[in-house]
Amino acid sequence: MSRRRWTLRRTLVVGTGALVALGLLVAGILTTVALQTFVYERLDAQVVEELGRAMGPGGPAGDGGPEQPDGFSNDDGPAGRVGSLQVFLDEDGSVRESAYVTDTGEEATLTDAQADILQSASLTDGVPATVDLGPELGVFRVVSESQAGNTVIAGASVEDVTATTTALALILLTVSGLTLLLILIGLAVVVTRSLRPLSRVAAVADRVATRELADGEVDIPDRVEVADTDSDTEVGRVGRSLNTLLGHVEDALTSRQHSEEQLRRFIADASHELRTPLASIRGYAQLSQAEAAPMTPTQERSFDRISAESARMADLVDDLLLLARLDAGQSLRQDSVDLPLLVIDGVSDAHAADPTRQWRLDEVADEVIVPGDENRLRQVLSNLLRNARTHTPSETVVTTSLSVDDTHAIIRVNDTGPGIDPDVRDRLFERFARGDHSRNRDSGSTGLGLSIAHAIVAAHNGTITVDSEPGNTTFTVRLPLRRRGHNCAALSARVIGITQIP
Repeated sequence: MSRRRWTLRRTLVVGTGALVALGLLVAGILTTVALQTFVYERLDAQVVEELGRAMGPGGPAGDGGPEQPDGFSNDDGPAGRVGSLQVFLDEDGSVRESAYVTDTGEEATLTDAQADILQSASLTDGVPATVDLGPELGVFRVVSESQAGNTVIAGASVEDVTATTTALALILLTVSGLTLLLILIGLAVVVTRSLRPLSRVAAVADRVATRELADGEVDIPDRVEVADTDSDTEVGRVGRSLNTLLGHVEDALTSRQHSEEQLRRFIADASHELRTPLASIRGYAQLSQAEAAPMTPTQERSFDRISAESARMADLVDDLLLLARLDAGQSLRQDSVDLPLLVIDGVSDAHAADPTRQWRLDEVADEVIVPGDENRLRQVLSNLLRNARTHTPSETVVTTSLSVDDTHAIIRVNDTGPGIDPDVRDRLFERFARGDHSRNRDSGSTGLGLSIAHAIVAAHNGTITVDSEPGNTTFTVRLPLRRRGHNCAALSARVIGITQIP
């Protein structure tokens, strides 16, 4: 499952908040590092000062080495600070004297382990270093100085430095967190208010997108409000452009509807006007053929062709007139149509018209009643069966079935012919679409049969689809049910010459 995309508002708030959080984090780290560096410098100065006190007058400024210390309690200067230490080493490296000031201000002696740590530490004279004296004393900054073979080590605990930097880090973290929270809340409010015009523009686009614009008279009353069409803002420019686009679309759809209505009226009027002269042509041709006067073979063939083509043209005119009326929304009759009887009659008629193919009935359901125009539904089935007869070779098996589901009756017409060319299949229900080249037969079809079937089924709130591959082509018609009930086994007596599949 793909992750849900973030909205623009969430992206702006989270993205800006992340940048602010990063800035606060960097500022906090730099502040903490700067303070730690400053405090360590101050501590190193204190350690060096303690070293100077420990060296005394015999230290570097005097003529000899450091004298025997008397701890921190001497009369030459102030007492040692809390957390400071002094260690005196002899020439052989042994500890002569050690002391440190506890938290209570009392002096204590280093343990042997603590003294060993200092002895083993690699200290450079005059250069402060960090030494961990164990869990009891912790970490110290120490500095050493050698004079006349003797070494003095002075140090101070870094506990106060650590406490100070830790406290600062916690303060910065708390303040930064509260600041970030307030910034996010403020961002959410500001971004939400700023994006409200865009949300209103998107709402207009959504409403327009739900409208049916494919056919029929189209009206698009939705427009972006004037307040959201300010050309000085990005959203305003989008809103104004959308209004302009909707106006152009509405004009184009109105023009299209006007053109379609004119075309329908023209087709309907032309078809109606052509029916009379076509009937006259057929009548005169039949009258001429009925006379006993001798005619040459050319004349006889000419009259035969006139009769045949005028009949074909009359059928074409009737089809065009029917399509024009259906396109104009002419309502059909809403009778109760018994589909089993209709299916059996249709297959019987197809067998009578062409016994060279195998016409089969498969699983004709019990009484299935649908609301609609019986004559038009018979025309749908007749067109499908004629389509199979016209575009398949002899000995093709054509199977018709009738089934139901919870809401629809389903009529299927299947044939074992060569199938439909995929290039034709997508436009099969368009007007004047021909699939003759895909089935290798020159039928003279007008290409209106399937488009008429599609229009009639659509007028009954149904659907018609096709699935095709070589040796298996199936047209499926789905019509809304009204009711179904008794057994129609008695209808089988009407089936003449049809194979029923058990």
